[in-house]
Parts: sequence; structure tokens; C-alpha cells
Amino acid sequence: MSSKLRIVPLGGLGEIGKNMTVIEYEDEILIIDAGIMFPENDMLGVDAIIPDYEYVRENRDKVKAILITHGHEDHVGALPYLMREVDVPIYATPLTIGLIEVKLREAKLLQDVTLKTIQAGFNFRLGSFNIEPFHVAHSIPDCVGFGITTPVGLIVHTGDYKFDHTPVDNWPPDFAKLAEFSKRGVLALLADSTNAERPGWTPSEQVITAAFDDLFSQAEGRVIVASFASLISRIQQVGEAAAKHGRKLAITGRSMRNNVKIAQRLGYLELPPDLLIDISEVSKLPAHRVTVMATGSQGEPTAVLGRLATGRHRQLSVQEGDTVVMSAHPIPGNEEMIYRIINRLFQRGANVLYNQVAQVHVSGHASQEEMKLMINLVRPKFLIPVHGELRHLRQHAAMARNLGIHADNIAVVENGTVLELDEHSLKVQERIPGGYVYVDGAGVGDIGHSILRDREKLANGGFVVAIVNVSPSGALIGKPQFVSRGFTDLESSNGLLSGAEKTIAQMAGMQWSSKDELTNRLTGALNRYFYSEIGRRPVVDVVLK
Repeated sequence: MSSKLRIVPLGGLGEIGKNMTVIEYEDEILIIDAGIMFPENDMLGVDAIIPDYEYVRENRDKVKAILITHGHEDHVGALPYLMREVDVPIYATPLTIGLIEVKLREAKLLQDVTLKTIQAGFNFRLGSFNIEPFHVAHSIPDCVGFGITTPVGLIVHTGDYKFDHTPVDNWPPDFAKLAEFSKRGVLALLADSTNAERPGWTPSEQVITAAFDDLFSQAEGRVIVASFASLISRIQQVGEAAAKHGRKLAITGRSMRNNVKIAQRLGYLELPPDLLIDISEVSKLPAHRVTVMATGSQGEPTAVLGRLATGRHRQLSVQEGDTVVMSAHPIPGNEEMIYRIINRLFQRGANVLYNQVAQVHVSGHASQEEMKLMINLVRPKFLIPVHGELRHLRQHAAMARNLGIHADNIAVVENGTVLELDEHSLKVQERIPGGYVYVDGAGVGDIGHSILRDREKLANGGFVVAIVNVSPSGALIGKPQFVSRGFTDLESSNGLLSGAEKTIAQMAGMQWSSKDELTNRLTGALNRYFYSEIGRRPVVDVVLK
């Protein structure tokens, strides 16, 4: 009996972000992508979320390589953490390698990691796997998907893609390669599901070129464009519009400046030599001759746009007549922070353009008609929707059924679900851990859901510490002392402090067998008392002395 191919999604299925997939045959493993996800609003103090790659750690001796589709954070952001666990080469296209180098250098890992540059259309072999990178269009140059010929058949992983016939870099998708895969016979297609709810076709990036031309021709003051640091195509479009309308361009935000340098060095970003200026020179030029590109399009408070909105940027401030452009779609969960920054920018006198009021961004992901075209081009036996929340995966599956793929040949699964394939079957197997690993400062995986719940309680109700003196015989000595933060002023709250003291006196006067028992009783009693009086539940800590 022949061995089966195992596909183990560790990130990106059931969520937007932290994409990571394991392809395994016998004692050989390939990893496709290793990304991060932005924390949601209730994940207080969390800097980023990375995949739970315990399965990789346990099988590190089997791992042959990591294949990277493109340089966005949700596909490469976890590499600095993963590469501390595995010692294998990373394969990626030239621009993606350049962006990865920056990350590994910052993590002091660059000298320890082998980076292998690949090109779309040039095939290579890793153990039992024959790898065929093929070019796809997205919102960053040099993106690829992977055709991987395994001992049980050919699988195709699209990466992030859309069918843009007129991309900014003039390199359209490789339709011919997809059709050639189909002629050979594709066992399984792992396809991007991000825009599965969006009908029609995703507009070309060239739509933004025309929109920026109109915007720059009408803007009387400075134009400040916020986008992702890695959105090289958008930086190219803004640079071309600035040059055409006689403006200089300043890049602010460390990550964006680094990416611009890399993209220019590798030839993926072509800007006139006299176009770029330092951010410190902006104040020396008339407003109508200035363009600024900045990070912070997702509402991050410490990024450039967040600091501009609150007046905390050292070299730049928003002024009356500025036009601020939010050239990025909100990542799910970031909407509240983004709208807060938009409102603050309006308060400072800027005219803010964002996707709901102007076409200043187009998605880099395929919409429904493109997703159908991908399925019809590749004609896979099995479909595995990837890269999306569960609602996106299910919508993708529904489209595939309408195109004639039998429901039994479609696997809608979430992270950690093991899939086994052979030439004739696709089966859902056991589920392994595939949840969240939180990055909190320098700590990775040091906090879990219980700590986040505690943080949420502290944020919502504050805390109260009651310091209680009791004698060896159990009698209460003097009055309890209280320390509170984020709750309420106990002393100025009418009767609240005296009521808390009475609660402690009553509980201390009851029979108890140990200090631990008394501590628990007092904690519960104070919790009930505070909630009954003011309807809030602070975190209560009782210290017996």
C-alpha cells in the first residue's frame, strides 16, 4: 500500500493572516510560508500572533525547506521565530529574499540562515518533491505560487493572487503554466479564499494610477499616503504621480524606508534620482510640492500615521489643507482603530480619503469570477480553500460545487486539521494544535488566554487590593487598608469604603480554619459587595498580614 501525502495547515485557515502550511510525505516535510497576524482589539498588550508550529518542532528532522510565496507580513513575519527552531534553507524570489533579509538581520539570525533565490519558471527538486514556482499578480512584485509534484500527484498552491492583466510591474500572471498544470492533471488545488464573498473581478492596480493622477492634480497642499510598508507597487504609483505633478517624495517609517532601499537596489522600484527627499526637508518646501508616504494604514498607534493623528511625530505634523490617503483595506479587527485615526486627522484639518469615499485602494486578492477561472484553468480533482475565515472558505467551496466539483472532493477545514491524500481519495484526519501563539514584547508563547482574560478584567474593572491584619487567634486588628487603580476612588465614593470595611469585618468574624480559606472568603465577599454597589467587578486581591 502506497504512502499518503499529508497536508497540515498551521495558519491562515479560519482566519486572515499568519499563513503557514505543511506538506508531508513519509519522512520529508516542506513548509509553505510562515506569517504573522495582527492582534484583535481584545488581545491587550499582544504585539503579534504567530502560528502554533509545535508540529514542526516535533518533526524538525523531517523538514527539508521553507518555500515563500511573497514578502507580505502575513506570509513572512513569523520567520524570525520559526528559524530559531529549524535549520533549513528558505526559498524565495529576489525581492522576497531581500525583505526576509531585513527581518532576519533585525533578529540577529541572518548569518545563521541559508537563503536560496528562485525565479518563477525555474524548477528545482527537494527530496521527493519537484517544485515549480509560477508567477502570480498580487499587490507586491515578485509573487509566486507553487506547483509541487509529489509521489501521489501534483498539487498547486496559488499563494495570494488576482488575475490582473495590467499590473504596475507589467508582469501579468502565468496563465499558460496554470493551463499546463491542468493538462498534466492536478490532484489538489490550495487556493486563496480572501475575497470569496466579493462578486465580479478585482480591479486592476492601474485603476489606482488614474485615481492618484486626479488626486494629485486637485490637491492644493501636501499629500500624505499611508499604506503597508511592503506595498512596493503602491510606492511606485505614488512616486510616479508625485514626479508627474512636480512634487518631492519623502518616505517615513523605518520598515517602509528599508523596503524602498531593497526594492530600488534589486530593480523592483524605479524612481527618478532627484525625487526622494529626507523627511527633515519637508518643512523647507511649499506644501504643494510635497508628498509623504507613511506607515500606519491599519491604525497602529505607534506607526507614523498614528503619531501624526495625535501630534506626536517629531518631524512632521498635520496641517490645514493636507490630504491624507488611506491606501489599504482594513484588516478584519482593525476597523475601530482606523476610524479613530481618520477622525483625529479630520480634527487636525486634513482632508482624509479612504476606501469608502474614494477609490484609493484595490485589493490584491481574486474576487469570485477570478476564483472560478482559477478552478476552471487548473481543473483539480480535489479543492482545499485556504487563506480566509471560515465564511470565506465555505463560500469558496460553494463556488466549486457549482462548477462541478463534488462536495466529497472539497475539504473545508481549519488550522491543525490533518488532510491525507492519495491518487484517489482526500480524507480529513485528526486535528493537532493549530491555535494562536502570542508575541508579547520579547516573550513568545509566554502568555495564554487566561492572562488575556485577566488583562481584559483589569482594563474593564481595574483592581482593588485589600490589606488586612489579623491576630494569631483570628481577630481583626485595626482597619483594613485599600489600594485601587482603574476602579474608583474608594475614599470619595459615598459609603463605599465603610461598606467594604464592614464586609471584611463580618467575614473575619466568622469561623475559618486557615488563612487561605479566609483569603478566598474575603475575595469573594468583596467581589459581590462591589458588584452590588456599583455594578462593576474589579480584580480583587486580599493580602493577610
